[in-house]
Amino acid sequence: MRLFLLPVSTRRTLIYCERVQEQVSGSKPPLQERIINKASTTWAGWEKAEKGWQKKLTVYGNQVFKRIPFEEWGLKTIPPATKKRLEDVDNGKLKVECYFPGAFLKESKVLGLLQRLATERQALHRKRMWQCIVWAPVTIPFALVPVIPNIPFFYLVFRAWSHYKALYGGKLLEHLTAHNHIKTVASAKMDEMYAVGLISPTREATREATVPTRDEIGQIARIVETQTEGGKEDAMLLQKWNGKLLAEGFNLPEMEIEIERAVEQAEKDIKSEHELKEEKQELQGASGKVADVKVQETKK
Repeated sequence: MRLFLLPVSTRRTLIYCERVQEQVSGSKPPLQERIINKASTTWAGWEKAEKGWQKKLTVYGNQVFKRIPFEEWGLKTIPPATKKRLEDVDNGKLKVECYFPGAFLKESKVLGLLQRLATERQALHRKRMWQCIVWAPVTIPFALVPVIPNIPFFYLVFRAWSHYKALYGGKLLEHLTAHNHIKTVASAKMDEMYAVGLISPTREATREATVPTRDEIGQIARIVETQTEGGKEDAMLLQKWNGKLLAEGFNLPEMEIEIERAVEQAEKDIKSEHELKEEKQELQGASGKVADVKVQETKK
C-alpha cells in the first residue's frame, strides 16, 4: 500500500492513499464498493442533464463537496482500520510505504506529520458521524414528497459514511505510525514535479520544462522558505496543474481531483488570511490617525 504525503502549502498537507484492490479474482466487488460505484454513476448521469432537479441538485451538491475540507477527503482514501486489516499490518502481510518530496518536506518531520493528520480530526469526525446518524431518521417523512428523492436523508447518510471513512482511515494511519509500520521514501520524482510546477506558469509549460537538477530544486525550495518569512506566512507549494502531472507520474488518476481540491481550498484560505491582515492593518492605521487628531485637539 502506498501513501503519498503531499504538502499543498508550507502549513497544510494532503495525505493520499493508493486505492487498495482487495477483490478476489472472479468474485463480485464488496457491497460498499458496488453502492459507491452505483451512486457515482447516477451522480454523473445527473450532471449531464441539461435541466431539471437532477441538474440543480448536482450543481448545489458539487458546491457542498468543495466545502468539505480536503483533509477529510484525504483520510477517506485510507482503508478503514478493520480488525483483519490491523492484523495484516501487524503480521507484515500489508506493507506500507509513504512517498514525500524530500526537498520540500524534511524527513524528520514526516512521521510526526502523519501522526498529526491521523489524530487531529478524529474527535470531530466521531461527533459529526453520530450527529448525522441521529438526525437521518428525522428526515424520513421527506420521502413522501413525490418524484424528488429524500435528499436530506441521503445527504445525512453520505456525511455519516464520509465521517466514518475519515475517522477509521485516520485510526489505521494512527496505528501504522504508532507501531512504526510505515517506510518513508523521499521521492526524487515528486521533488522534480514540485519544483517544475512552482516555476512554470501553466500545465503546458510544466510539461515542456526541462527536469531541474538537484541544485536547482534546492534553490527553489529555499526561495519558498524565504516567502514564509521564517514560518510567519503560508506559501503555496502546489499548483492546480500539478494534480494531473502527479497523478500521471504515479499512474493514479484518482489523485488528480484530490490535489486540485486541496490547492483550491488552500489558495482560498491564504487569500482570506492576507485580506484579513490587510484589513487589520488599515484599521490600525485609521485608529492611529484618530489618536493623532485627538492629541492635536487636546493641545489646542
